[in-house]
Amino acid sequence: MGIVKIDDDLHEEVRRASTVQCRSINAQAEFWMKVGMLAEANPDMSFNDIVRKQYEAAGVRMPAQAA
Repeated sequence: MGIVKIDDDLHEEVRRASTVQCRSINAQAEFWMKVGMLAEANPDMSFNDIVRKQYEAAGVRMPAQAA
């Protein structure tokens, strides 16, 4: 574990997003980094596809989609 230096404006955006998502600032930044890394590795997947795959990998049961 270490310290990551980020721009003050980006830190403020992370802080704001963390309140909406009910995450700590660090958890929000970690989430964005993980999703960004997965997006770079899977450029054909949308954000929703990435999140859905992460839920599946964690064994989270998602409700059926409406037709």
